[in-house]
Amino acid sequence: MGLNHDLAGEYQAIVMYIQCSAKLTGPYRRELRALFQAEIADEQGHAQFLADKIASLGGEPTTEPRPVPPADQPREMLGHALVAEKQAIANYTERLRQADAFGDIGLKVNLESQIADETRHKEELERVLAGWDER
Repeated sequence: MGLNHDLAGEYQAIVMYIQCSAKLTGPYRRELRALFQAEIADEQGHAQFLADKIASLGGEPTTEPRPVPPADQPREMLGHALVAEKQAIANYTERLRQADAFGDIGLKVNLESQIADETRHKEELERVLAGWDER
């Protein structure tokens, strides 16, 4: 069903947000650090849900994250985070279709909630990037 692929994506997001919050420099460090750290708990909740669901379906939850793209500059970090959020939305939308076809209403409802969370994350990142001073 692709749930392990999604779980690896949540692990990637957790690692990426931890790394970014640690490496941030510059005038927006404090605000961006708070933004990244706030996302960690949401992504961790998503990962736990996915791992539990995979195990309940008889599968083995992955322990490997997708690769974290390197980034040193805050704008680059935000860009990578935006790409990851868009990918999560696309993956969860596909998983929702699969859950519906499979008849797993509980999974479908939970995926809808995760899509809503990821959409909020995406929109927040888009707003930060839209106001970014490129000087």
